[in-house]
Amino acid sequence: MNSILETEITQLHAEICAGLADPNRIMILYALSQSPRNVTELCHELNMPQPLVSRHLKVLRERGMVVFKRQGTVVQYFLADKRLIQALDLLRAVMRDGLAKRAELVEALT
Repeated sequence: MNSILETEITQLHAEICAGLADPNRIMILYALSQSPRNVTELCHELNMPQPLVSRHLKVLRERGMVVFKRQGTVVQYFLADKRLIQALDLLRAVMRDGLAKRAELVEALT
């Protein structure tokens, strides 16, 4: 692969990772993986103010992680690709394994 293409792919990869870099956005993605939601539903479910939810949805939309459909006056948000949740779950498994190893080290020190 040529270096320009590799650089562009790496930049896109970094942008997706940046979209996942906020805990609120991760919670929004998990909520949308259960079923489509509108902003009000996400606010109530996640106990977040509307401007915050809207701002995070904008970031997720810009990165292609969520899509929306207008239904009358309501905008429903959907997870763009279920593999995002698989990726998040994989990251959680890696994190869990890392924490277990740290716990073993702490146990060995005591």
